[in-house]
Amino acid sequence: MLLIAWKMLAGDRAKYLGIVLALGFTTLLVAQQGATMLHILSRTTVFIDSIGGVDMWVTDSHAQYVDDIKALSDIQVQRVRSIPGIAWAVPMYRGSIRARMPDGNYQNCQFIGVDDATLIGRPAEMLQGRFEDLRIADSILVDIDAAGDRLAHVEPDGTRRPLRVGDTLELNDHLARVVGIYRGEPNFQSQPVIYTTYERAKSFVPSERKLLSFILAGLQPGTDVARVQDDLFRSAGLRGRTTGQFSRESLWWFIRNTGILVSFGLSTLLAFLIGGGIAGQTFANFMLDNQRHFAVLRAMGAPTRTLVGMVVLQALAVTLIGYGLGTGGVALLAILGPKTGPQVELSWPLLGATAFAVVFVGAAAGTLGLRRVLRLDPAEVFK
Repeated sequence: MLLIAWKMLAGDRAKYLGIVLALGFTTLLVAQQGATMLHILSRTTVFIDSIGGVDMWVTDSHAQYVDDIKALSDIQVQRVRSIPGIAWAVPMYRGSIRARMPDGNYQNCQFIGVDDATLIGRPAEMLQGRFEDLRIADSILVDIDAAGDRLAHVEPDGTRRPLRVGDTLELNDHLARVVGIYRGEPNFQSQPVIYTTYERAKSFVPSERKLLSFILAGLQPGTDVARVQDDLFRSAGLRGRTTGQFSRESLWWFIRNTGILVSFGLSTLLAFLIGGGIAGQTFANFMLDNQRHFAVLRAMGAPTRTLVGMVVLQALAVTLIGYGLGTGGVALLAILGPKTGPQVELSWPLLGATAFAVVFVGAAAGTLGLRRVLRLDPAEVFK
């Protein structure tokens, strides 16, 4: 009987393809919108998450998230080091700077200055050069994506080639030499990210009285984090947050204060309603057209559980096929999508939530069709 149910479903190719494509379209849009939102949100905290070995981020007490930089004075580093439980503390600068290209064009870049002595806060993976070369005069590190795109070197004949070790960039009227190329994660603004030392960063950027953005600190083993945070606030008027706390607070700030969640949530809801409505209506029409076949089976003595199994098989088949087509399309977008601009980030929770939504649509459509089948009068076959 299950084979008969499949033949009934696949026999009406127009409605069969309509249901599958509607469910596939629903899956594609729901998963794509969700994956794009996850990618954008993950970029908001990539600067925090990509720096390992840091136990606590110390900022101004009024700083709410990672981009809410309220500069501190350099003396605050010594104050943080004096707090009981702090093993070490180093300064970090984070700001923006304009790079002047050899062809005269300008490119806004994110400028990071790490501690001169320890280089804590440096990129995780070097592709060319060494981290230690940052100690060379006027040296900088450039990420591989920016080196091959926005900061690419323009030859005299107009051709472009990737920026490489030994090339120079003019940063705010200072000549800087590239001593390394690293691999980093794209940031929320999709700007090129340039690394140098903290003292050099202070000499490159416009002169201000305070230029210290963050203080990165390590804790002694067994230290009570809450006690250190209280001491930081009482003694220095600073706010200390662990890497996880700072990342979560920054993420929730973006969620609460931007329209990202509302925008993508509304788009996902519309995709779910439109695609699910089309699939449900098509499946209902399919059941209506096949009433006579189910009536014949009932007239022949087919039990109710057999008819239920046939409808469940039909609903489950189109749901699984549509889900597979939709998730395959999203995976293809993730592989072939652009390196810059809107991207998608697939995860198992997202795929599970999408599966739940699509199964709900299939179950709702199947339930409507099942009610129609169970209410059939076997005499329908003789009309």
